[in-house]
Amino acid sequence: MDIRPTAPASRRTSSPATTSRTPSRATSRTPSSATASRIPRRNGGPAGLAVLAAVTELRSSLRTPEFAVGAIAVPVLLYAMFGLPNAASTLVGGSTRVGLAMLVSMSAYGVVSLAIFTFGEDIAKERGRGWTRTLRATPVPTWVYLVGKTANAVVLATLIVVTMSAVAGLAGGVELTPGSWLALGVTMVAGVLAFSTVGFAIAYVARPRAAAVIANLIFLPLAFASGFFVPLGELPQVLRDIAAYLPTSHYGQLAYRVVMPDADVELWTGAATRPLWIHVAWVVGAAVVLGVAALLAARREAVTRRG
Repeated sequence: MDIRPTAPASRRTSSPATTSRTPSRATSRTPSSATASRIPRRNGGPAGLAVLAAVTELRSSLRTPEFAVGAIAVPVLLYAMFGLPNAASTLVGGSTRVGLAMLVSMSAYGVVSLAIFTFGEDIAKERGRGWTRTLRATPVPTWVYLVGKTANAVVLATLIVVTMSAVAGLAGGVELTPGSWLALGVTMVAGVLAFSTVGFAIAYVARPRAAAVIANLIFLPLAFASGFFVPLGELPQVLRDIAAYLPTSHYGQLAYRVVMPDADVELWTGAATRPLWIHVAWVVGAAVVLGVAALLAARREAVTRRG
């Protein structure tokens, strides 16, 4: 016969009740830190994503000193070599100082090169690494990525213009009214938006490894034939005839006429002045055509990857 003692009924019934009540008390408390970490944070919607993309791109550029410094230092060095030695002299038969004309030329060179290489070489590298393809698999819209690139280029272009203006004013003796300084700066920065489509087209039409070479092959002849290095009036007639069909040359005409009288622009460029709307039409038309070509190339790549 089994004579082992049995536990009191109260003890047998209280133990399960106690263990069952304990978890219920724990779960009735506030959510744990792990649960709280899974709560999505507000990002401000599309506008917030665009701002975040712009800040991220700018921080990335500033973390690469050779890129940011090079984009600003090269135009300044070119101005110091070609502009400062004759900055105090005036155009033969004109009233504009050479230092001011070279300021416009070198600033245009720096802004256009920034637009082409930021959108061309940089996007091509990220395309080659598969970053753009990865973004298409995320909820981040493509336009947010492009807005970040554009905002970064605008900030760097502003730094180029401010630095160039400071050097020209302090070392070159260039004097302008506040309104003229502002108008020149706005025109220069607008060049980033106009010529970003050139870099965008290079990034998606060319192979990623060849984008940098193609960008140089396109930009350097454009800059030379547009009179950024040497005034168009001093170049052979054949180059002046070609410049009439280059959007960069028309962009330079717009920039010169912001701070120079028409007669001095004719002396500097070796071409008769034309109505402003013609130059605007060339710049905007080239930007639209190249932008459409870039979008078609990007869409074709997306369809090919998906297929």
